[in-house]
Amino acid sequence: MSGAVKRTKFHLILIKPTHYDDDGYPITWLRSHIPSNTLAALYGLGEDCRAREVLGPDVDIVIHPIDETNTRVRPDRLLAQVERSGGKGLVCLVGVQTNQFPHAVDLARKFLKLGRLPVSIGGFHVSGCLSMLPVTPPEIQEAMDMGISIFAGEAEEGRFDLVLRDAMNGTMKPLYNYMDDLPNLGGAPTPHLPPSALARNEGGMSSFDLGRGCPFQCSFCTIINVQGRKSRFRTADDLEAIIRENYKQGITSFFITDDNMARNKHWEDFFDRLIELKENEGIQLSLIIQVDTQCHRIPNFIHKARWAGVYRVFIGLENVNPDNLLAAKKRQNKITEYRKMLQAWHNSGASTWAGYILGFPGDTRESILRDMEIIKKELPLDILELFMLTPLPGSEDHQTLWKQGVWMDPDLNKYDVHHRCVHHPKMSDAEFEQVYREAWKSYYTPEHIETVARRHGAIPGRDPAEPARFMTMFKIMFEAEGVHPLEGGAVRMKYRLDRRHGMPIEPIGVFHYKVAKDFWRKLKIYTRLTLQGIAIGRKVKNDPKRLEYTDLALQPVVDEDMDKLSLFAETAGGGAAVNKRRGEDLARAKVAAQQNQQRLAAAE
Repeated sequence: MSGAVKRTKFHLILIKPTHYDDDGYPITWLRSHIPSNTLAALYGLGEDCRAREVLGPDVDIVIHPIDETNTRVRPDRLLAQVERSGGKGLVCLVGVQTNQFPHAVDLARKFLKLGRLPVSIGGFHVSGCLSMLPVTPPEIQEAMDMGISIFAGEAEEGRFDLVLRDAMNGTMKPLYNYMDDLPNLGGAPTPHLPPSALARNEGGMSSFDLGRGCPFQCSFCTIINVQGRKSRFRTADDLEAIIRENYKQGITSFFITDDNMARNKHWEDFFDRLIELKENEGIQLSLIIQVDTQCHRIPNFIHKARWAGVYRVFIGLENVNPDNLLAAKKRQNKITEYRKMLQAWHNSGASTWAGYILGFPGDTRESILRDMEIIKKELPLDILELFMLTPLPGSEDHQTLWKQGVWMDPDLNKYDVHHRCVHHPKMSDAEFEQVYREAWKSYYTPEHIETVARRHGAIPGRDPAEPARFMTMFKIMFEAEGVHPLEGGAVRMKYRLDRRHGMPIEPIGVFHYKVAKDFWRKLKIYTRLTLQGIAIGRKVKNDPKRLEYTDLALQPVVDEDMDKLSLFAETAGGGAAVNKRRGEDLARAKVAAQQNQQRLAAAE
C-alpha cells in the first residue's frame, strides 16, 4: 500500500522594508497609516503562481507578506520556520525606495549570513538608477557582489514565474532587468493581501493601482522613468475583481495608488462600475485617490468620484510660484486654477491633501514663509504635506546633477524628502533646514487649524473636528516623532538589536534609559497637542453660527479679482500667470465668436 506523496513547501517571503531614523533604528509602528501597494501586487502575483502551480504540481507555495512599517522582521525566526518544512524558498525585498535601500541591504545581509535562502531586492531605487544612469551605482553593484539578486522593472507577464523557478532550482541571476519591457496590466492578477497582513493597518485599509505611467515631464519625478511615460491600465472588470476579492475579507477602504487618477483614460468606467456595485449590491467603499490640479475641468469627474466613494484626494500642488513650477517642468499646474479646483473639491465634501515642495532654486526663506501665509489665507486647502526638493535617483534632477558631478549626500537613507540632500543656491544648509521646520510650524498653527475646521463646519453635514484631528496628527508626527507625517503611525516600536549596520549596539541600560526619556518627552507633546486639537474641534462644532462662516478662500472665484489676491500679486511669476490666463481666455473667446459667426452665416 503506497502512501501519499509528500509535497514540497516553497516559502515566498515578501518584505516591504521601512528605513532608518536619525539614530539608526528602523521606523516601525504598532499600527501604520498607509498600506503598501507593491506588497499587495506581489502577493497577488504569488497567489497566481501558486494557483497555476508554476513550481510543479508537488510544490506548495507558502507566502509570507510582511510590511515592516508595522511588523518587526526577524530573519532568524523566518528561516527557522522555512527549515522546519524543507528549506526551500526566496526572500523578496519589494518596493524598495532610495531611502529604504540601505536598510533593505542590511536585512539581506542578515538573511545571507544565515545562508539558507536566496535574496532579491526590487523597487524604485534599483529601477530608477538602471533606467537613468549609464553605469551601475556602487551600492547596487556592492549588493550584487554580496550575492543579492537585483530585480528592475515590473513582475507581471511571467517575470515572477521565472524568478521563483530560478530560486527553486538554485540558479538565481545577479540581475533581472525588465526596464525596457513594461507589461500590460489588463487581466493581471488581483492585488490583495490576507486579513492577517492588513490587521496592523489603521482602519483595515488596503491598496491597489489601476494604472501606471505618466505622460508629464516633471524633473523631480521618478515615476515617469520607472513606470514609463506611456500609461498602462487595468480594466473595469479587473477593478471589480479586486473589489470583490477584498470585500469577501471585509475590506471596503482603499488607497488607489495611481499617481494621477484623473489622467487614467478609463476613470469614468471605473467610477461607473463602483457606483453600480454601490447602488445595486450595497458595496459601499471609502476611497483615497491622487489627482492633478486640472481634474476639476474634466466634466463629472469630481461628482462621480464622490458618488463612487472618494472621500480624500491627494493633489500635486507642488508650489504657488509659476517660475518654480516651470523650472521643474510642471507645466500642467496653473496657479490661476488652484482656487477653483480646491473649492470644487471642498464644496463636494471631500478632504484635500496637497503635496508642496520647498527648495526650488528661486526660493528664499522670506519667499517660502510669505507663500505659506498666502496659502493659508487664499486657498481652501486642508492638509499641506511639505517636502524638501530632493534629487531622487530615477529622476531627471538626479541624472542632471550626477552628470555635472554636483555634490549629493552619499547617505541614501536621507533621501526621504524630509532631509536635505543637496546645497541650495540661495540659502545656506542651516537656513534651508531651518525654514523647512518653520514652514511646517507656520501652516500648522492653532489658529490655522481652527480656520480649516471652520471651513469644514460651514458645510452642512461635515464634521469640523475631522480636519482638526488630522492636522493635529501631522503636527504630532513632526514635533514629537521627528518623522515626516506620511511615514507616521500609532505607537513607535524600537528594538535595540536592529540598529543600522556599522553603528554600535547600545548597552541594554543605556538604550532603555534613552527610550524611557524619549517616551516622557513625547508624551508631553502628544498630550498638549491632542488636547489642543480636541478643544479646537469642539469649539467649532459647538458654535451655533458655524454655518455662517466664510473667508477669502471660500469666496466665489471671480477673474476680475485676481489682481487683488496675494497669490498673484505677491508671488514671483503670479502677475505673468494672470496675464497669460487672460490672454488664453481672450483667444478662446475670439475663436468662439468666429465659430458663432460661421454658424450664423451658414444658417443664412
